[in-house]
Amino acid sequence: MTSFTLATWNVNSVRIRLELLRRLSDEERPDVICIQEVKAREEDFPFDEIRNMGYPHIALYSQAGYNGVAVLSKFHPDNIEQLNWVGKTDARHIKVTLLKDIELHNIYIPAGGDIPDPVVNLSFAHKLTFIDDIAEFWEKHKAEYQNKKMIICGDFNIAPLENDVWNHKQLLKIVSHTPVEIERLARLKKSLDFIDISRQFYPEPEKLYTWWSYRNPNWQKNNKGRRLDHIWITPALRNAVQSYKILTSARAWERPSDHVPVLAGFKV
Repeated sequence: MTSFTLATWNVNSVRIRLELLRRLSDEERPDVICIQEVKAREEDFPFDEIRNMGYPHIALYSQAGYNGVAVLSKFHPDNIEQLNWVGKTDARHIKVTLLKDIELHNIYIPAGGDIPDPVVNLSFAHKLTFIDDIAEFWEKHKAEYQNKKMIICGDFNIAPLENDVWNHKQLLKIVSHTPVEIERLARLKKSLDFIDISRQFYPEPEKLYTWWSYRNPNWQKNNKGRRLDHIWITPALRNAVQSYKILTSARAWERPSDHVPVLAGFKV
């Protein structure tokens, strides 16, 4: 049996958040870190610094200026693949195989802009279609994936449940908690019968948040958060999950991301 801890974190620029990444590594010691919103070209990515933190294996799908996803791992990754949806090569999805048979997907779903109308807001249309494309692919290949050990994680930019936001009724018309987005994410979840492990450990109605806006300087007092960052597993890994943690304290670190790391422990 092998035990490992996986973390997912939208760092909102890996170079700006490099010292915080080192702090996460030192304090929590995850074996695998999936990061989103890397915001660095491959030639600007801090490979040496991250390897010196104890992550010799780095799978990167980069893009200058924005987006970008990476898997930082103590285990050698196999079958590294950069995946694209909606006809765009926008560095939002990378897949690797770890420990021989665990397929790990690090996904950064588009934010979708401010107007929840796909007709007048192309960014919102992109978000919905991006989710549909992945869901449709997995629906078509469900028999192939039926017994596969899979982890999908990342910044999904959707808070699906009532207690994943600070005010359900008030946010129903705000991008990230609208019914149409929640329906799309539910389709993705159903495509391979994924399990949202956060709610296995902290069932509703407990409030769970992983993101607090930069626009709210009193985020701790007001606690107006949303759960946008997720770790899901296929049923084949149901009995492998040992722990789950949202590192809320990271939102108070110096020069923080607006997202905080989410960690899960596994034994396989």
